[in-house]
Amino acid sequence: MAHEIKIPSVGESITSATLGTWHKNDGDYVKAGEVILTIETDKISTELESDKAGILKHRAAEGDELDIGAVVAAIEEGDAPSGSNEEPAQSGGSSAETSGDVSESTPDASSDDEVKVTPVARKIAADEGVDLSTINGTGAGGKITKADVLDAASTPAVNTPAKAASVVPATDRTTRKKMSPLRKKIASHLVNAQQNAAILTTFNEVDMTEIMALRKRVQDDFVKRHGVKLGFMSFFIKAVVDALQAVPSVNAQIEGDEIVENHFYDIGVAVGTDKGLMVPVVRDCEDKSFAEIEQGIIDYATKAREGSIGLPDLQGGVFTITNGGIYGSLLSTPILNPPQSGILGMHSIQQRPVAVNGEVVIRPMMYLALSYDHRIVDGKEAVTFLVRVKDCLEHPDRLLVGA
Repeated sequence: MAHEIKIPSVGESITSATLGTWHKNDGDYVKAGEVILTIETDKISTELESDKAGILKHRAAEGDELDIGAVVAAIEEGDAPSGSNEEPAQSGGSSAETSGDVSESTPDASSDDEVKVTPVARKIAADEGVDLSTINGTGAGGKITKADVLDAASTPAVNTPAKAASVVPATDRTTRKKMSPLRKKIASHLVNAQQNAAILTTFNEVDMTEIMALRKRVQDDFVKRHGVKLGFMSFFIKAVVDALQAVPSVNAQIEGDEIVENHFYDIGVAVGTDKGLMVPVVRDCEDKSFAEIEQGIIDYATKAREGSIGLPDLQGGVFTITNGGIYGSLLSTPILNPPQSGILGMHSIQQRPVAVNGEVVIRPMMYLALSYDHRIVDGKEAVTFLVRVKDCLEHPDRLLVGA
């Protein structure tokens, strides 16, 4: 009897997922615990394992969008066919790749001139354009793991004849490639955000002099005591929490014909990855210290680079902060992250002439942009919120004493 494999629930608000990659071919013999496919949503990628041993039968193709609960594959239970090259059972997931304790000998895992590589490492190498033959595997028996590929991807490539041969000829004026399932999901999510909310943006600027001076004074002691650097983001998160407490309407959302006002302060911090933008959530920011917030951000950045961010890490935020300044952006209008009603955009710090006490002085200035849902937040409230953020940042001592 065939055992059906279905698309699992990956979040309350997610009704469908896209079949990203098959790691096993139709008709392959698979063992219980082996990773057989990857599904993608607009938030994360998730690997599905076979919970039975038997012959795999595909019921969908890569790129298909499937409803939660839809049958994506079937396993015809039974022993491995006689004469097949049966491999040791793989425990699946990132733990197997990281530890390198699992040995693979299937054609899918070693077809590139006998290169031993885990399925997920092979997928990442294909996405990043990494040549597996140039990597020395650190796994058991010299197998290439996910970590090996990520390290190779982060190392500047050396120009070789093989690389030069892959350059697009000058006569080709365009390059066409299929949109990835994850990118399609992100595109749909952003369009829906603009269609389903009355997005308006208000601007202000903040003098970063006091924060920069404070960081300079305490940075060495802060690092010695906490083991992390004191960055700008923890100040912005604390300022946003203070402003949300002062203007509760920004900390609310619309559900049907009801307004739901939140009384907690879980702040999303947008993180750019190779696969697109992710917004992990720093929990209970009103109770966390600056050091705890900075450590939380570092942990999320590490998970984003490793591709190990899970759906719980991305759910439940009440407000989002995005920092286009790290890419050199001077000003932008950020898009809401539904169902949230507000998002704050940070930008580059520039030395500019400003008037202070009747004199023109040079100060480190940053433009701030608050996009908000005008259905629930009035203009007065939005401006009051942003001015409060500006005031907290220009007088960071208030954040420390709660004034």
